[in-house]
Amino acid sequence: MTSKWNYLPLTTEEQKLETGLAKKFANCPPISELLVQRGITSVEEAERFFHPSLKDMHDPFLMPEMDKAVNRLNKAMGSKEKIMVYGDYDVDGTTAVALVYKYLQNFYSNIDYYIPTRYDEGYGISKKNIDDAADCGVKLIIILDCGIKAIEEIKYAKEKGIDFIICDHHVPDDELPPAVAILNPKLEGSTYPCQHLSGCGVGYKFMQAFAISNGIENSDLEGMLDLVAVSIAADIVPMVDENRIMAYHGLKRLNTNPNMGLRAIIKICQLSNREITISDVIFKIGPRLNASGRMQSGREAVELLVARDVTDAYEKGKNIDQYNKDRKELDKRITEEANAILEARGEMHSDKKSIVIYNKDWHKGIIGIVASRLTELYYKPSVVLTFANGLATGSSRSVQGFDIYSAVDASRDLLENFGGHTYAVGLSLKEENIPEFTRRFEEYVAANITPNQLTPQLDIDAYLTFADITPEFISLLRRFNPFGPGNNKPVFCTRGVMDFGTSKLVGKQLEHIKLELVDNTSGKVINGIAFNMARHFQHIHDRKPFDICYSIEENKHSNAANTVQLLVKEIHMAN
Repeated sequence: MTSKWNYLPLTTEEQKLETGLAKKFANCPPISELLVQRGITSVEEAERFFHPSLKDMHDPFLMPEMDKAVNRLNKAMGSKEKIMVYGDYDVDGTTAVALVYKYLQNFYSNIDYYIPTRYDEGYGISKKNIDDAADCGVKLIIILDCGIKAIEEIKYAKEKGIDFIICDHHVPDDELPPAVAILNPKLEGSTYPCQHLSGCGVGYKFMQAFAISNGIENSDLEGMLDLVAVSIAADIVPMVDENRIMAYHGLKRLNTNPNMGLRAIIKICQLSNREITISDVIFKIGPRLNASGRMQSGREAVELLVARDVTDAYEKGKNIDQYNKDRKELDKRITEEANAILEARGEMHSDKKSIVIYNKDWHKGIIGIVASRLTELYYKPSVVLTFANGLATGSSRSVQGFDIYSAVDASRDLLENFGGHTYAVGLSLKEENIPEFTRRFEEYVAANITPNQLTPQLDIDAYLTFADITPEFISLLRRFNPFGPGNNKPVFCTRGVMDFGTSKLVGKQLEHIKLELVDNTSGKVINGIAFNMARHFQHIHDRKPFDICYSIEENKHSNAANTVQLLVKEIHMAN
């Protein structure tokens, strides 16, 4: 599906704000434009942006109920109570549990962790989990990346003499669980400056507050920022404010002295001896950690992340890598089955604005990925359901700009449980409610989605000529890392480029184009790669001009200088 290309030039007011930056970056005009687009309007702000500092982290006690959480944890440790660290089975949950458990182990031994299985226990905490914890003598549960809707379960826990501290970042309901403390920057009335922390990020702030309250230096905790960086990348939270600071320093840790379990995954991913980026976390490290919870048990991911022995960590890493290979095979098969069903339903050309699809035999751990694939292919908010533990259980994904949480919430009376974010929601309902949910979900989407939201959008940050792509420009562009929502990797457009005469088809089925391009502004030849765009090759080969949208990548080889490559996102034939 071809995207609509959008370019929004700076307003008159933004152009005035850009003046000081333009002097600073006079040799690279696009840099000042990119900074102003990100709300950076002074040289001082640019320096802070280019050099994220841990000194600019927010006071954790600005988060509502942080003092209550710290006091309860200190009391538990002082009274030698049994503490359990409990979390979700995805990357965010397992990194959060690993961080909190591993950090507190430095000061306290009567502590354990627990990750529920996706298939037997499902998301969040259950009364059975609480019974098991009570039987083990647990008096305090720190629950991470879930728990914000566990009202009845936490009431039950209180009756059993177990207190909860909730560290969550999902959207809360009006009624909150009766926990001792709820740490969630999205709570109504919260003025915490960084609202969109990951679940692991909330856990980190809790440990930061614990350290402050006990006069403990932060060095050990800062050494765990690699776990936070992995959670930020994998959970796709906004890469702004505190998240960007933690991701920046976490990536540094990943590249110098990573957590032993992450080091094993890095080796298995063949990322050793090269710079690890947010993209590597999203596409290589994160999926492997996630595969543990999808295919087997998220506990294995935590076991890897808290491992203290190199050999043990590597063996656990290999097991998780195999889960990821199995996950890929299932993902491919189920996506093909889903596409076949939707094609038979005429979905590609349907007037419907949403997709809801159910197959009781699909693997529960894969449906979130399949929902993402369908959303990308059909560009509609999509819900994929399977059957598990007596209920239709599913995941939903949204298109850019559309709040799928509100769409699911509109049918909450049909649901047994749901929770999530603007762009991704998990849900469960009785099988007999699927037809009515499908009808109402479509009704809500059709009434609230805009035509633009149903068309893929490609936002252009700046127009460049090849003469603009200088070593100084590349050096400054590199300092915009780490990238993510709110600080996306810049997308550029160059018009009227032509084949240098050496572009060629590559790939097993000759489906990609390896480009060597020129424009009319300089004599330089720029390399590029256009994946799955072989349909344009004849036009390019005929030396006809065309426009490209792209991001700029650097090829890094151990025995060669860095070279620039354009990662072409779309090609439009020039008018």
